[in-house]
Amino acid sequence: MKIICEKEKLLKGINSVINGVASKTTMPVLEGILIQTNDKEVKLTTYDLEIGIEYIIECNVQEQGNTVVNAIMFSEIIRKLPDTEITITINDNKLLVIECEGSLYKLATMNPDEFPELPKINIDNSIEIEQNLLKNMVRKTIFAVSNEENRPIFTGCLFEVKNNKLNVVAVDGYRLAIKSNILNSVSNDFSVVIPGKTLNEINKIIMDSFETIKIGVSKNQALFEMENCKIVTRLLDGEFLNYSNAIPPNWETRIRVNKNNIQNCFERIILISASSIEKEKKYPVKISTEIGKVTISCTNQTGDAKEEIYVTTEGKNLDAGFNPRYFLDALKVIDDEEIYIDFGTNISPCIIRPIESDEYTYMILPIRMKE
Repeated sequence: MKIICEKEKLLKGINSVINGVASKTTMPVLEGILIQTNDKEVKLTTYDLEIGIEYIIECNVQEQGNTVVNAIMFSEIIRKLPDTEITITINDNKLLVIECEGSLYKLATMNPDEFPELPKINIDNSIEIEQNLLKNMVRKTIFAVSNEENRPIFTGCLFEVKNNKLNVVAVDGYRLAIKSNILNSVSNDFSVVIPGKTLNEINKIIMDSFETIKIGVSKNQALFEMENCKIVTRLLDGEFLNYSNAIPPNWETRIRVNKNNIQNCFERIILISASSIEKEKKYPVKISTEIGKVTISCTNQTGDAKEEIYVTTEGKNLDAGFNPRYFLDALKVIDDEEIYIDFGTNISPCIIRPIESDEYTYMILPIRMKE
């Protein structure tokens, strides 16, 4: 094997596949990158038995071949080489030889025949969506995915296609995030739960562009395909939350508020409420509504804080406690200038929603305040 490739192209490919490398495995070959040539292309592949990533690079292939090399070592060497052409060959001792200007490195390789094939997926349903739309949908929901492995179904996002609309839903037991988008092409209804780890990796790879990405699903696998990249992932098993029934249909108190103003209030007050991890849970912030005004306050062993903001209010006055971090996570991904925040009772969830559409919904459960 002999290839000559621009560092920028090679590094982009490596960065796209590197997080598919297995970190804890009894199969050393899964700690590597599979390098395969095909005519004028080089394909890089990583696979940790849950997520597999392939990335194709156009370059000067002078001799065909394939090999597996330790991913971390290979990526760090390429990253630190000069920004010019890099020559990669396999010598007679089966060492991977990397040459660039005055630099020369030789790395041990592994048998490419031992690298497992990525799953072949018989696609049952598929959609196509612009990459920038998918990137935006994942960004606006992924923060609400659970990190608790005892409920694995909530460590992923629900991808639900219904009436030609894609809904991406995340929930962790304390909050819920929904982002919706109308699809441009007709699709069958289906729903699957995709691991949050996979979605994080996809969002690093896809571009903020109008180019499309195809998402195909089978019973237990999903395939994401772009022009030069393919990602295969297992799906999560289990019954996802019936989110439609979880969202209160009515509100008793509604405020209309400038998003940046209330976000700034939470960013300041969290300095007091979250001065330590246990205090964030022990001392929630108190949200009080009255005619034309919302007060956000917190009192704990660190000190006192109070923020007042003028808003448009409807309905009853209310006092309720919430984790301010959950508010901030939602507010940071909202682009609208103004939003509605709807409340029920002091033990009911609050809902953050847009003024003029239904393209997103954020639900946050309250915390009981100490008397």
